[in-house]
Amino acid sequence: MPDEPLRSEALRSPAGTHDVLWPESARWEWIVGDFAKRASLYGYRLLVTPVIEDARLFARGFGETSDVVGKEMYTFEDRGGRPLALRPEGTAPVVRSYIQHRPVLPWKVWYLTPAFRYERPQAGRYRQHHQIGVEALGVDSPLLDAEVIELAMSTVRAAGLTNTELLINSMGCKECRPAYESALSQYLAARQGGLCAYHHEHWKEVPLRVLDCKTEECRGATMDAPRIADHLCSDCRESFDTVLGDLDALGISYTTDYRLVRGFDYYTRTTFEIVSHSLDAAQNAIGGGGRYNGLVEALSGPPTPGMGFGIGMERLLVACDAEGCLPVPDPSVDVYVADLGQAGTSTLIHDLRNAGYSVERSYEDRSLKAQLRSAGRMGARIALIIGQREAAAGEVLLKPLALDDDQVVVARDVIVHVAGKWVERCRRHLAAGRVAERSR
Repeated sequence: MPDEPLRSEALRSPAGTHDVLWPESARWEWIVGDFAKRASLYGYRLLVTPVIEDARLFARGFGETSDVVGKEMYTFEDRGGRPLALRPEGTAPVVRSYIQHRPVLPWKVWYLTPAFRYERPQAGRYRQHHQIGVEALGVDSPLLDAEVIELAMSTVRAAGLTNTELLINSMGCKECRPAYESALSQYLAARQGGLCAYHHEHWKEVPLRVLDCKTEECRGATMDAPRIADHLCSDCRESFDTVLGDLDALGISYTTDYRLVRGFDYYTRTTFEIVSHSLDAAQNAIGGGGRYNGLVEALSGPPTPGMGFGIGMERLLVACDAEGCLPVPDPSVDVYVADLGQAGTSTLIHDLRNAGYSVERSYEDRSLKAQLRSAGRMGARIALIIGQREAAAGEVLLKPLALDDDQVVVARDVIVHVAGKWVERCRRHLAAGRVAERSR
């Protein structure tokens, strides 16, 4: 209540959520910036959808019996009694936006979005996590499937990850999947006793989800399950072969995983997942996606094919940490300007920042010694000092902090140019030191 004092737990982020502070947030900036540029090269443009959506959107898209809808989705009624949900993933909102606005096809969008699922928090898995991804609507071609996979793999590679594997499969279509589901159901019926506690009771609802279960019981019981590849119709087989052929031509290695079905009802034909072998096998998926040619129709839209993927930001960074790539950037600033009460300091700082250098200063009347201590704590590469004598002479005192060099006097009208050279020299020195440290 408003009049009650806040308890300590109310001043902490809720369980399963986390704050991303600088300099860690600089890694997020890099990934998002790289992804935005990379996606634009493939013709994708940014789409921003609401965090809340009508809960029926996900129930219709995922299936009423899916774990996301039944166990994990945050749902509530607003004051008008409307059923709403916090977005659990990125695809269904994109499809809803397409149905609502009917943009010209093909429609290719990328997104960065928080997603919410109530599940047990663990490394790389949060109740509020973040996804980057793309969706392409209006193109029903296996060449697009391969291109989308190429974009996903290039995003992972750009982060420096190498110990990854692309898993790929075809889930067939509405013409050939029923025969496979019938064969799988017969297989599971004979092995019901070996399934996990949940699927022992619920395997009949959507038999395919048993293949997606990560428990040892279900994985063991389905080890010799029928393969969907053996039930594909000729069109699905030809489509899948084309995807694989294009991946071969692009030099993208992959493993055909006949158990890979993903967890949502809306996938058809191509489905894929990128896993990191540097992470625990039960939680090693960095991202994935596939084709969903029936989803728009399931959400009451016109028949429209779709293809896309999502990559989990947190899981991607955990994998980077496991491989020792994409390190937290150096938090150091380039220049610290020691202000000794002389006019023109703000102008100098403005000129340095316009030239592309990060600059800090003291905003209080402090001694030179105190200001240089602050510069050291910030990891400043050089300090520029303007005292009364320097101001009168139109000069600036440049003090290297990252190098064991003497300070030098520089004319004010060339200080930006000279300071830049010293900053670059310090950067090279520090980079060489880091390389030498890693080689030892």
